[in-house]
Amino acid sequence: MKRKIIMFMPSIEGGGVEKNFFLVCNYLVKKVDTLKVITVSKKYKKKFDKSIVLITPSSKNWDNYGRRIKYLVAILLLIGEILKNRNIIIFAFQANVYCILICKLFSIKVIARSNTAPIGWSRNIIKRYIFKKVLGLSNIVMVNSMQFKNDLKRDLNISAKCIYNPLNKNEIIKKSKEKSKKIFKSTNKLKIINIGRFTDQKDQLTFLKSINYLKNKINFEARIIGRGILRKKLQKYILDKKLSRFVKIINFVENPYPFIRQSDIFVLTSKYEGLPNVLLEALALKKFIISSSCHTGPKEILLNGKGGLLFKVGDHKELANKIMYYFLNRKKCVKLLDKSYKSLIRFDYKSNLLKYYKLVNSF
Repeated sequence: MKRKIIMFMPSIEGGGVEKNFFLVCNYLVKKVDTLKVITVSKKYKKKFDKSIVLITPSSKNWDNYGRRIKYLVAILLLIGEILKNRNIIIFAFQANVYCILICKLFSIKVIARSNTAPIGWSRNIIKRYIFKKVLGLSNIVMVNSMQFKNDLKRDLNISAKCIYNPLNKNEIIKKSKEKSKKIFKSTNKLKIINIGRFTDQKDQLTFLKSINYLKNKINFEARIIGRGILRKKLQKYILDKKLSRFVKIINFVENPYPFIRQSDIFVLTSKYEGLPNVLLEALALKKFIISSSCHTGPKEILLNGKGGLLFKVGDHKELANKIMYYFLNRKKCVKLLDKSYKSLIRFDYKSNLLKYYKLVNSF
C-alpha cells in the first residue's frame, strides 16, 4: 500500500544531514503516493525532485532568521497540513521534540531521525530529561550508526532502528572530477584537509593546534573548508601563531570533492557526531583518514582503527603524532585505507535507501 509522507526539515543548511535528506526524499517520492517537504529554506528548491510538493512560507526572507524562528514557522506549516489530512506519516529530520509533540497532540504517526549522538546534549540535565521523555513518544526513532543506537539505549533507555547513511560512490567520484581551482601550492608536501562548520562541535581549533605543533617537524600544507560563527577565532589563532604559511581557510563550497581529491589526508576533529558523511565521502575518494574517536560514527567507519587512525577528542599532540605516523609510514597506512574502502559496501545507497522505504512502509 502506498503512503502519504510529510518530510519535516525546517532549516536546510547544506551539511551532511541535508545531503541525506535530499537523497531520501528523492528516493521515497518514487515509492509513495504523495511526498511533501516542510521547510523554511527555499534556496535549495532545485535539490528536490520535481514530483515533491514543497510546503514553504511565501517570503524568501525567512532564510535569514535563526533556527528557532524557522522551527516555529515550520511547526505552524505542519499544523496546517495536519488539519487538512490526518491520514499521513511525518518523518522528522530536525526539530524532533517540537515535531513529536505536535504529532502526538493530533494522534499522527511520526518517525524521528536523530542526528547527533547523546553525548552532544545529554550533559544538560534539562535537555536530557526532555529528550528522554519526548523522543520515546515517537512511533520509531531512527539513527545512523550502531554506536548511536547503543548509546540511546544505554543513556535514555530508548530503542532505535539503525540505517546507515546512503553513499553514492559513483556520484562523488564524478563530482570530484569537475573543474576547480588548486588549493595546494606544492606537489611534494604532505597535503592535509579538514571540512566542516566552524563550530565548537567540529573543534577545528584542535586541528590548528596540531598544525602549530608540527610546523617545524615535517613539510606540509593544510586547508580548512567551511563557514560558521568561529571563523574569526580560527583566523586569530592562525595569525597569533604565525601559521599563514602552513594553513589557509577556504570558504564553504557546494562541491568540496575536487578539493578532497587534491589532498593526502582527511582530518576530522569533532567532539561528537552522528555518522559523519564527510568521512564516507573522503573514503569514497580513497583518502586516508585521521579522526577523533568521538561518539558516534568515526570508530564504526574506520573499523575501530583498523581502517584509519583515531585520536582522543581534543588531544592535539596525539593528532599531530598520527599525522607524523602517516608521513613516515605511508605504505602501512595504505593497507589500512584499503580495508576501510572495501567496507564502504555497508553504506551502499541503494540498499540503505530501500531500508528507508521499508521503514515508512512498516506502519
